[in-house]
Amino acid sequence: MNELAKKKCKPCEGGVAPYTASQAKEMLGNLKGWILEEGRLVKLYPFKNYYETMAFVNALAWISHREDHHPDLKVGYNQCRVEYATHAIGGLSENDFICAAKCDALFEL
Repeated sequence: MNELAKKKCKPCEGGVAPYTASQAKEMLGNLKGWILEEGRLVKLYPFKNYYETMAFVNALAWISHREDHHPDLKVGYNQCRVEYATHAIGGLSENDFICAAKCDALFEL
């Protein structure tokens, strides 16, 4: 399991600077298959069918609730696009990378 996936998100109410482009790129090196797109952390997860897609989405909803950090999701029949950004700071934070690692761990189950 990725070391990031073992971490817990910290509450973010703003007042801290988002990661710079170089910091985000460095953190991206800890993840597989994720990209930076318009200031967001993004990955497309493929599935065999709608049922598997929705099972992933529901499990991810639980993880998001537990971490109190929520992605934007675009759900299709056999795929789910996950997008993270920390809205309170208008950019990326460690929380986004922690949750991305947790998504990957979920997908590997």
